Amino acid sequence: MPERIKLTAAAPWIELKTTRKDWRSADPALLGEMLTQMHLIRAFEETVLDLAGEGLVHGPAHSSIGQEGGAVGSIVGLRDSDQINGSHRGHHQFLAKALSYAARGLDPKTAFPSEVEPVLHRTLAEILGLEPGFGHGRGGSMHLRWAEAGALGTNAIVGGGVPLAAGAAMAHKLAGTGDVAVTYFGDGAVNIGTALETMNLAAAWSLPMLFFIENNFYAVATRVEEVTREARLSGRGCGFGIPSWRVDGMDPLAVHLATTEALQLLREGKGPALIEVEVYRFFHQNGPLPGSAFGYRSKDEEAAWRARDPLTRAATEMVARGLLEEADVADLRDRSKALMSGIAEKLVEPHRNSRRVRPELWPDTAFVDVGIRGDLPDLQDARVVEADSHGGTTQERKFVDVIADVLHRRFETDSSLILMGEDIHRLKGGTNGATRGLAAAFPGRVLGTPISEAAFTGLAGGLAMDGRYRPIIEFMYPDFMWVAADQVFNQIGKARHMFGGDTDVPLVLRTKIAMGTGYGSQHSLDPAGVFATSPGWRIIAPSTPFDYVGLMNAALRCRDPILVIEHVDLYQSMGSVPADDLDYVIPLGRARVVRPGRHLTVLTYSAMVAKTLETVEKLGLDAEVIDLRSLDRASLDWDTIGESIRRTNNVVIVEQGSLGTSYGTMLADEIQRRYLDWLDQPVQRVHGREASPTISKVLERAAFAGHQEVARGLASAMAAKGMPLDRAVLDEAFR
Repeated sequence: MPERIKLTAAAPWIELKTTRKDWRSADPALLGEMLTQMHLIRAFEETVLDLAGEGLVHGPAHSSIGQEGGAVGSIVGLRDSDQINGSHRGHHQFLAKALSYAARGLDPKTAFPSEVEPVLHRTLAEILGLEPGFGHGRGGSMHLRWAEAGALGTNAIVGGGVPLAAGAAMAHKLAGTGDVAVTYFGDGAVNIGTALETMNLAAAWSLPMLFFIENNFYAVATRVEEVTREARLSGRGCGFGIPSWRVDGMDPLAVHLATTEALQLLREGKGPALIEVEVYRFFHQNGPLPGSAFGYRSKDEEAAWRARDPLTRAATEMVARGLLEEADVADLRDRSKALMSGIAEKLVEPHRNSRRVRPELWPDTAFVDVGIRGDLPDLQDARVVEADSHGGTTQERKFVDVIADVLHRRFETDSSLILMGEDIHRLKGGTNGATRGLAAAFPGRVLGTPISEAAFTGLAGGLAMDGRYRPIIEFMYPDFMWVAADQVFNQIGKARHMFGGDTDVPLVLRTKIAMGTGYGSQHSLDPAGVFATSPGWRIIAPSTPFDYVGLMNAALRCRDPILVIEHVDLYQSMGSVPADDLDYVIPLGRARVVRPGRHLTVLTYSAMVAKTLETVEKLGLDAEVIDLRSLDRASLDWDTIGESIRRTNNVVIVEQGSLGTSYGTMLADEIQRRYLDWLDQPVQRVHGREASPTISKVLERAAFAGHQEVARGLASAMAAKGMPLDRAVLDEAFR
């Protein structure tokens, strides 16, 4: 028989319950604060459901009625400088943090402080999509953010906010403030890979982060036991070595006591921690009807949970201690409802036989695209230098070595920079050597991550939004963006616009195109076309070592997320860079005319610049070759592009990647809209085939564009212009 040894978890797993003594000894001010907040939140949520029932809430109304005890119990003990975020059902968490920040010390027997009404007014306005809201109506019910109060934003993607909170926690750890970040999510999100990835990453890096699971037993209508064998969701923490608590969320004092214990660990640098509270939403996933109306819950079940109402529990205990009279509780309830009724009247008005939103409160429709990106960086204090005007001493350097050089220089001059990625601290600078020497030179700021793109990308996004640090992350291959797609596109890319236009996200994402390396379909993508059609991102694609330095320096001044595209074909190429100068900038949004010409405008970027130049010279064309450098829609240099088109009346866009993710699709459409009257023919394009490159060397080469495809494209454009090329020249070029 084999020997059997019982194992125990590396971290404690505790179920915490209050006793009569706990309630008798609790600070009366604490109990009064919690009861008042819960009543204000309850009245707020009832108002939201009333308005939703009248059709005045455009979109969902995910009420938290019944779950107030978990939010208030966990937040009332936080510092103003602690931060939280949450999920789509997050009104109660947002309000608890906002009220604690704006009007701490609420007393159930006294009038509400004047600071309470503006918080509730702005929150309700946001849910209704109105200009006075925290996000000027853009965020609505599911995207509530008030950074000053430490409310980092609720989130419509289940589990999507978890890694963002890890970024906030990382900022607190780096700053050494003792502050913490709390992320709220539900029983559905706990089974999502991003949440579990983040638990592992937070534990590996000992982040001051509290994972707070609101287990309300239903993901919409699906019972938790249907989707997981271990329905005690706090058990997830044990697998990652995270101390975990399981608590009755209908008991706000129990939640507060568990949170107090967890916070002590976090503030001592022993994080993360996890708390699961069992709560119950009294209504359906969305709207003013109970779950029983949809058949997935029984009325008896709902009645049993309503009998455990956290508002009733707190009030009963306070009355039993003589801290309140029943009349005080009734008065608190009436005052809360009256306050919310008055706030609603300021936002809606009678109209015919019903009510409507006051028309003057809607945002101006001109605001629709404002704030997708921030302003480009102010370069007044920077030296703007181009390669043809540098004039100083230069040296020949490998492209990949220049990447490491400029990052090293920026880390020396900017202590806010943090670099993350897989293996970047090993292998003499990652898989290609681009981060050579950085980990040794800057310990603690160059972090090798687990293989968890979603988690570390989201963490970097949260770190960037915090504002104290500027993260640089590396995707070993751009195809991995699909693994982290929610964080890349739904979270980081949309954050500024979604939260009202003033949320900076200064994040740099480095990745490389690897076509021709034999790494196949899942490691060979050119990401430009995908990112260019996704709001919020800026994109640069340097083609020379000199440009890499200047563009990276500009990128690290930018307050938007910016994709930096590198190319394996360029890494070992040589180019001139200043011998003793890595501090100059090349402004974002400025293209470079690499070769002037009269008969054809060729627009290209990255490694295809050199291939295009070689082909143009071989064909003997009088073509103007423009290196776009900045590729996002907002940063295209239309002055340079337009001047060339008006002279040549003929355009070819050259790129290497697949047709389906082609960058040229967007660019050709925009050119034809802007310059149709100047074009002698439709915009011509050179790109790869529809299929992604595969492993076979010959099939891989057939899938992407190279010299031959460029030559055919240029020849076709010239022939259509009535200037066909000599057959012998073509044969030589196609060889």
